[in-house]
Amino acid sequence: MLFMKHLFFIFLSTTLFIQLSFAQGLSFNDDMSVHKPTFGHKAMVVSADKYASEVGVQILKQGGNAADAAAAVGFALAVTVPRAGNLGGGGFALFYDAPAKQIKALDYREVAPSRSTEKMYQHRDGSVDSNKSLHSLMGTGVPGTVAGLLDLQEKYGRLTRADILAPAIKLAEEGFPVSQSLALSLWDHKDRLKKRPETARTFFKYDGRPYAPGEIFIQRDLAESLKLISTYGKNAFYTGPIAHAIANDMKTYGGIITEKDLENYKPVYRDPIVGRYKGYQIAAMPPPSSGGVHIIQMLNTLENFDLKAKGHNSAASIHIMAEAMKRAYADRSKYLGDPDFVRIPLDKLTAKIYGRRIAESISQNSATPSRNISPGALFSVPEESPQTTHFSVIDEDGSIVSNTYTLNLSYGNAHVITGTGILMNNEMDDFSSRAGVPNAYGLIGGKANKIEAGKRPLSSMTPVIVFKNGEAVLATGSPGGARIITTVLNILVNVLEHEMNIADATAAPRVHHQWMPDELRIEQGISPDTQTLLKGLGYSVSLKAPFGAAMTLAKSSLGVYGYADSRRGDAYAAGY
Repeated sequence: MLFMKHLFFIFLSTTLFIQLSFAQGLSFNDDMSVHKPTFGHKAMVVSADKYASEVGVQILKQGGNAADAAAAVGFALAVTVPRAGNLGGGGFALFYDAPAKQIKALDYREVAPSRSTEKMYQHRDGSVDSNKSLHSLMGTGVPGTVAGLLDLQEKYGRLTRADILAPAIKLAEEGFPVSQSLALSLWDHKDRLKKRPETARTFFKYDGRPYAPGEIFIQRDLAESLKLISTYGKNAFYTGPIAHAIANDMKTYGGIITEKDLENYKPVYRDPIVGRYKGYQIAAMPPPSSGGVHIIQMLNTLENFDLKAKGHNSAASIHIMAEAMKRAYADRSKYLGDPDFVRIPLDKLTAKIYGRRIAESISQNSATPSRNISPGALFSVPEESPQTTHFSVIDEDGSIVSNTYTLNLSYGNAHVITGTGILMNNEMDDFSSRAGVPNAYGLIGGKANKIEAGKRPLSSMTPVIVFKNGEAVLATGSPGGARIITTVLNILVNVLEHEMNIADATAAPRVHHQWMPDELRIEQGISPDTQTLLKGLGYSVSLKAPFGAAMTLAKSSLGVYGYADSRRGDAYAAGY
């Protein structure tokens, strides 16, 4: 096994070198023009998997638009990337309709079942039982993926539902060669996946052995579920045979989702969060995604500093970014939740003056201990008038979908609904099971994110689209739990501030601070001298495994460019 992993990381390193070489020369100046381009496309798809990216391109070539391709990619990833792609989870999609010059923010996040209660994961003494929220059907929220993808395609797409489901059905029914990454993932999670016989039957051979790289992986039950969705639309999932199967498993295995919960599920279109950074317009998801709010908040803070002059990934630059991150995550812990249930001070959190006040509170010479940072401490100012996968799609018209969706942990709660091939999420853990108690990603929440029936849990998913002079020029997003927001911030700062091409911006070592624990997490590649300087400023520096997997598209007058983050082994950019 160790030998296999060693070979896998050699493969990743080789892939990274090849992709970087392929993308060299793509860089932006202030007007987003491109210098020495090596390639350009009319349309592109960037996702966590080659098969899914090629499905998206196939749909675009058939005459579909970004909405069609995004839905097809989402369904395909449910087949080829089961640890994160899904039918039993939920997510967020930003859709830029280029002909109409409009941005849509689609929330298809999971919803707490009607029988949910605030203390449902607490023991009698008030301690939290994470096993219930993470490893049982009690932790499953009402899934939104099927309703969300179909709604996006039906409202804004050009092709038929059968057109966009056909590639996923074929991948599930005829199978596809297992990649090294998928084989390793199934091996790493085999103990969890084999606890439930239906899950073991779905993801392992008849004798219980895992699939080896290159072997064909067929998912006949999932193919039949996809055929039902193709024929009957969302009704197959929310009121038809799939809904009955989900409700039956809930009764049998201790879950609380009812057929009425499924029937009542609806995706929601919300107003996007929009901010500005040094001449760029940033469009992002609103709550219950926390990503958009805090990306704008952190950029509002960072624009008060000359990060470019401080140098990319210098101690001085990382220090300013970490201080901005800490304050944003502190605010997240108190103020963010489902806007249909709580009043969120969006105007204050995203105000330029708030960003300036935060910047003024940052010492250039020392780190502020997290214990000294309180949520909203600078609100006394005048108001101004969380394993996941991301994909980005752009069509020939310039319309874009930036989509992030998830099951929460890899393979969700590892429960496949009997006879369907569909994995269930464990997104209920994203609620605050008890105020002040960290979730699986170490994120602390409060009353705004407490469990309530019909409520959507707070998320870190951060799909983003960047505009310059009214034209969309960049789309990105990432998986990574608590580190999603900071992964996206790293990408944006690298491109918009340090004028890096999207390959270099993605490959560069990342930094992350989430307030609590008071720890600056860095990737390999930050120099030892820089680490020493950061420790001298007062940081507890911790070297972590690579985090995030950004899927980024950039557009210029010379064409469309894509880069798939090599931190995810099967990531792939495809275009024409």
